[in-house]
Amino acid sequence: MQKQLIGLIVAFVVLSLLFWVAQHVWPSVRGQKTLRRGFFTDCIYGLWTPLVTRGITPLAVSIVLLPIAALYGMNLKTLVHGHGALAAQPLWLQGIEMFVAGDFLGYWQHRLFHGRGLWRFHAIHHSSTELDWLSSVRLHPVNDALSRLIIAVPLVAAGFNTTVVAFYAPFTTFYAIMLHANVDWDYGPLRYAVASPSFHRWHHTSAEEGLDRNFSGGLPLWDLLFGTFYMPRGRRPATFGISEPVPAGFVGQMLAPFRTRTAASLKS
Repeated sequence: MQKQLIGLIVAFVVLSLLFWVAQHVWPSVRGQKTLRRGFFTDCIYGLWTPLVTRGITPLAVSIVLLPIAALYGMNLKTLVHGHGALAAQPLWLQGIEMFVAGDFLGYWQHRLFHGRGLWRFHAIHHSSTELDWLSSVRLHPVNDALSRLIIAVPLVAAGFNTTVVAFYAPFTTFYAIMLHANVDWDYGPLRYAVASPSFHRWHHTSAEEGLDRNFSGGLPLWDLLFGTFYMPRGRRPATFGISEPVPAGFVGQMLAPFRTRTAASLKS
């Protein structure tokens, strides 16, 4: 635990310096302060999400996978190392296939969380009114656990060797953080091929024009195919957050989805 805590502090310092430079050189919203609204709440999430939430999520995934392992006549360790024709492929190919399939599943689980039933949990992530890289860690544990279950279970059940994910997980984690950064990068001619900070920041806008758009985490292809792509040239979103009331503090945000009055007002 101590080593993990030290690692998180070092990562926070490095990322803070990296994005402080990037957000000052290429700002999307000019003049946004580093110590913006919600900064200290998100600092708590910066510890809570990797230490607690990411500890609960693997346990939840394992519990769900146990009956699948029994169905295949395997133990859990054997199951996650793959089975059948998919596991016989080279690991590099499985990695590419899992990334694409996982991104497709991620697109639909993201849309699911924007539906009335699960929005109460996802609304916490969207409650940031001033968006930057640190906003990425504002995530309710239920949101994290369910979203990972929706992606992991089909991939494991299909037969992929999901241990391969460990090789590119650090990159995808960093990339998810970068997508929230207050930078105006849209990747020019690659804007339709790779999700950019500009692409994802439109997803977080409180403006009516950008609501329920840009669900993809890596490949905008899915948004293009299913009619949810939105990225007007020469424009950047300027307002963020949601219209529904969400507590500003960490504890209030953890409890909000379970409070009848608050939950009923979310996506009503």
